[in-house]
Amino acid sequence: MTFQPLWQLRAQFALRLSSMYGQEVPAYTTLVEVSAAVNEDFLARNGADAQRLGSIDRVTAERHGAIRVGSAEEMAQVARVFAAFGMYPVGFYDLRDAAKSSVPVVSTAFRPTDPEELAKNPFRVFTSMLAADDPRFFDAQLQQQLQEFIGARTLFPEELLALADQAAEAGGLEEANAARLLELATAAFKLSEDPVDHAWYQKLEAVSAVASDIGGVSTTHINHLTPRVLDIDDLYARMEARGITMIDEIQGPPRWDGPDVLLRQTSFRALAEDRIFRFEDGTVGPGALRVRFGEVEQRGIALTPAGRDLYDRMVAETDRRLAAGEGNGVRVDVARTVWEEHLPRTEKELALQGLAYFTYTLDEDALARAGHTVDPDTALETLIEAGLAVPAPIVYEDFLPRSAAGIFQSNLTDEGSRDDAQAGTDYDITVMSRIVGRTVADPNDLYQRQQDASITRLREKLSATLTV
Repeated sequence: MTFQPLWQLRAQFALRLSSMYGQEVPAYTTLVEVSAAVNEDFLARNGADAQRLGSIDRVTAERHGAIRVGSAEEMAQVARVFAAFGMYPVGFYDLRDAAKSSVPVVSTAFRPTDPEELAKNPFRVFTSMLAADDPRFFDAQLQQQLQEFIGARTLFPEELLALADQAAEAGGLEEANAARLLELATAAFKLSEDPVDHAWYQKLEAVSAVASDIGGVSTTHINHLTPRVLDIDDLYARMEARGITMIDEIQGPPRWDGPDVLLRQTSFRALAEDRIFRFEDGTVGPGALRVRFGEVEQRGIALTPAGRDLYDRMVAETDRRLAAGEGNGVRVDVARTVWEEHLPRTEKELALQGLAYFTYTLDEDALARAGHTVDPDTALETLIEAGLAVPAPIVYEDFLPRSAAGIFQSNLTDEGSRDDAQAGTDYDITVMSRIVGRTVADPNDLYQRQQDASITRLREKLSATLTV
């Protein structure tokens, strides 16, 4: 029998989820088609430069999904499921204070952590957990009701968890078990046809539409699947031209004439989907919910802590100028001006200032012209300036709390409620690590490791210490 390693399982899992979600949300299929057309046209216009942040094959195949669970137990179980596909928790995101609307969730993202695994298939799933113990959103009575409702449901059958553990331990599965794993895992994220308790759903919806989507139904489901594009502004315009209503603006950094950094995201608005409700009088009948939407992303260069600090200051400056009435209230225009004032316009300058992560390779021709010798104690920056060390950008593989919350908020019809007189429950990356049962990786550690490995190879080639 054929043994299927984790990356092959991951690739098949992503394809199956994409097919299922396209059947559930037809506009998603349109989004994927338009994304592919945008990427093809961008490649035709820009040639090899279009693939500077990833091969066209990788970018076109790339997806990130989003799911939501209701408790620490469910979060630990989903971590076991994703480990079967070589996807591990990276980053901690607290969306509770990242938006004006009530978004009572904390999140991590499950993804490959090895660059080679990312290159084979970069599927990632942004996974949010309801902070049901946060008194700002849920009073004691509602907390108890949520605990009972969520505790009584089963999102992931024991057979799935057992196969997932087997795959994670063995690094893959034989063909028959692999097929069963994929069948069960895909089904676990399918939109349920179970009747929704109308009164219970509405009670949670008064707090947050996100809370009702998590704690008001009997199962979890794919909330969105996100293709990656090379020109998100072109995608936005093409979707609008097709009559598909997009959210008001693209989240994240603005479009400008310098390097793309971090992550830009947008989506079409959540569409009404037919569901069956159970009403208080015991009758069952049709209704509709607006909770799922189609998101798309454009990824840029990963920023170092110094770069993220600059990014945060630029976002704060943009907010300040908007509050002062500058730019006619158009965020992207104000942000573009701030970016042009503060952010280097070239990758080389980002590298020299230590603002972004890069891998470095040796330009052998430039070294020959320099006489094949380098001072053993030379600085990496000197080699970059001389064109001997060639920086290649490391793609940002992760997420931005404010952008994620902005997407959530843009698709909500009501801001919900929260009591800021209460103290919020403490969550951080350490707490999330305890919940998922393994260390949640810090994205910066992964990027730094990748950059350091390239510098080590450079040192070995040059027989130099290469101070950084």
